[in-house]
Amino acid sequence: MRSKKIHARFVFFLLVGTLVFSVAAEYVRPPPGRVILTENSQPPSHPQQVHVSLVGANHMRVSWVTDAKHGRSVVDYGRASGNYTSSATGDHTSYRYFLYSSGKIHHVTIGPLDPGTVYYYRCGMVGDEFALKTPPAALPIELAVAGDVGQTEWTASTLAHVSKTEYDVLLVPGDLAYADTQQPLWDTFGRFVQRHASRRPWMVTEGNHEVEAGMPALPGAPDPFVAYAARWRMPHEESGSPSALYYSFDAAGGAVHVVMLGSYAGFNSTSEQYGWLARDLARVDRRATPWLVVLLHAPWYNTNAAHASEGDAMRKAMERLLYDARVDVVFSGHVHAYERFTRVYNNEANSCGPVYITIGDGGNREGLAFDFQKNHKLARLSLMREASFGHGRLSVVNATTARWAWHRNDDADSTIRDELWLESLAANAACRQAISPADDSWSDEL
Repeated sequence: MRSKKIHARFVFFLLVGTLVFSVAAEYVRPPPGRVILTENSQPPSHPQQVHVSLVGANHMRVSWVTDAKHGRSVVDYGRASGNYTSSATGDHTSYRYFLYSSGKIHHVTIGPLDPGTVYYYRCGMVGDEFALKTPPAALPIELAVAGDVGQTEWTASTLAHVSKTEYDVLLVPGDLAYADTQQPLWDTFGRFVQRHASRRPWMVTEGNHEVEAGMPALPGAPDPFVAYAARWRMPHEESGSPSALYYSFDAAGGAVHVVMLGSYAGFNSTSEQYGWLARDLARVDRRATPWLVVLLHAPWYNTNAAHASEGDAMRKAMERLLYDARVDVVFSGHVHAYERFTRVYNNEANSCGPVYITIGDGGNREGLAFDFQKNHKLARLSLMREASFGHGRLSVVNATTARWAWHRNDDADSTIRDELWLESLAANAACRQAISPADDSWSDEL
């Protein structure tokens, strides 16, 4: 009975989509997959929607939801199944969205944890046991990337392909549940991704589908991002950010610094985000941190008709900061396709600029963006573009070398359609310069 009720409530989602075909001539795509509404099979006091994220060098945050309001915010964990030698207590929150009331949302930070180690854990002292693996404390490290995720059959395919091969962290440049104010879709999404997000850390930033702005004229209207901020808590405070919409973290013992920007927070030169980004980048010592990666939602470079020019204002405000810091690669989503540019700065090829990659093809319910414009002014800078679902992998091998590969979902298979070897700009003598003009400490000895 409950199943019928849920499907009736969201039946309009199941009508979305038309026949989709790949732009690659040798591959014909079948119709898009249906939305998967994952029901709760747990008792009210048992954890559901379990996911983990990174907090500092050797801690992880475990997050989950209980329908019962009396659930305890406790995680017991250890290195052997059923043998929990450590315990940590956290906090909980909840929110209202008009007539919807969320469950109790728990967040517990566990650690210190050893790197590259499997830990078994249980949430709230009840229910199922879960297992996670911590990332390595040094290079190499494998970063999976998938944007505009959703909860469709294509999403299931993407996440299955991601999990078939070992990876350490999943990076998501926005658009998670596609709830779009329909709050129960946040719950179905959390249950849908739990089998993956409970095993490896998911580090996410917000997209336009997380905004969910209410109507300010109505009393008690919800704030923008209320569901996203409550459910997917990221380490913004730990990185000195004043907002849950942007933050940074280190991976591989600090060899990789990842900056998650907010396309839907203020970004001009007087904004809090701009000031925070300038300070964050200035703290990065590229001799100790050879790799600098940035994620945001709305792409700064894009030759697709979908969302054309939407990232331009942010690019004009912030691009110089990324260029001066010698950011290696920028990932974005929003456009439901894959596109890779050469190294770019200020709309021109520049060997010291970042590689820009759009990867908004995780499996969303809205379908693919086919309309790449052949005569676009940036087409000369675009080296690879294809409208297909898939995911990417940034394999950082050592201080100088990384391999990027984009995997297209070919039904049961995952086919590498684009591949690139990257040299860290910190290792490029022609590009090395101080982040601050006042700092002349860089030398050719790097």
